[in-house]
Amino acid sequence: MDIREEILKLARNKKKFKTADVLAELKNEITRQYVSRVLAELVVEKKLVKSGSTNKSFYSLPANIAALGDTAKKRLLNHGLKEHIVLEQIKAQAPFVLRLRDNVRSIFDYSFSEMLNNAIEHSESESIEVKISKKNHFLQFVVRDYGIGVFRNVMKSRSLSSEFEAMQDLLKGKTTTAPKAHSGEGIFFTSKAADKFILESFGFRMIVDNLVKDVFFEKQKRSTLGTRVIFDISLNSKKHTADIFNEYQVRRDDFAFNKTEIQVKLYTIGTIHVSRSQARRILSGLEKFEMVVLDFDKVPMVGQAFADEIFRVFKNKHPEVKIVPVNMNEPVEFMVKRAGH
Repeated sequence: MDIREEILKLARNKKKFKTADVLAELKNEITRQYVSRVLAELVVEKKLVKSGSTNKSFYSLPANIAALGDTAKKRLLNHGLKEHIVLEQIKAQAPFVLRLRDNVRSIFDYSFSEMLNNAIEHSESESIEVKISKKNHFLQFVVRDYGIGVFRNVMKSRSLSSEFEAMQDLLKGKTTTAPKAHSGEGIFFTSKAADKFILESFGFRMIVDNLVKDVFFEKQKRSTLGTRVIFDISLNSKKHTADIFNEYQVRRDDFAFNKTEIQVKLYTIGTIHVSRSQARRILSGLEKFEMVVLDFDKVPMVGQAFADEIFRVFKNKHPEVKIVPVNMNEPVEFMVKRAGH
């Protein structure tokens, strides 16, 4: 009896099957261990696709991969977890990942690993839930913990006064609660790689929507205990991880994260930008970069003190940092020039 051919015959007759189905078809004439070994060989040879693990595994022909489902999830105990191992485990449960374009799979691998690492090392949560799914031409992953909360953690470590200030700092990049161990780049670059990136924690939500090129801070009606990350990217995305990193390098050959972009409108709620304190809030931490792009889109007016703090005081204190204002209307441009830029 050709066991391999019998298994492939079963695969042609059934869109998906389990090890038990093979044993039943062969009337238990061979051992489960032997069948499992042959199945593993067929998967390595890419003649079959596997979904799940241990006794919950299903198999199919590559052409019937959709039968294995479009969702995979795991609940993990946060003890000795390694993000690269979890990544491979969750991908084994989600064979549709095998059909992703190389650029999308690379972005998924990077972003999922970064967000899971944050949960493992910073959340202090006893358990972490991960989920990946494919729906409506989008790939989505969710990483959820029940820990101290990303915004509260940043507030505490940086002595900030509100969750909104924590969101502002996270969008600058290089914001971390463990500077000796982490660069603070994970959330920044993951939010740039996504088509839509959502960060929720204890009643506050930050949405980075790269499809409409905008960012939103919200207070939720229902509070999310701990932190939930939701990441969406089109299955047809043309983004590449290298391009995303290159965009925030002043020089393409030094591979350094030394450029950032700030949406000025996010640093006020319901008022124009007039005070030095508002300017200092924007400038906090920017001395770490060589170039800062200040985007004044949707900012109607700035005050003299605000412009002076950025374009004269900060510039004199940190001449090595180049500040580039963009998307200014006439009133804003007048104040910026008046401040000496």
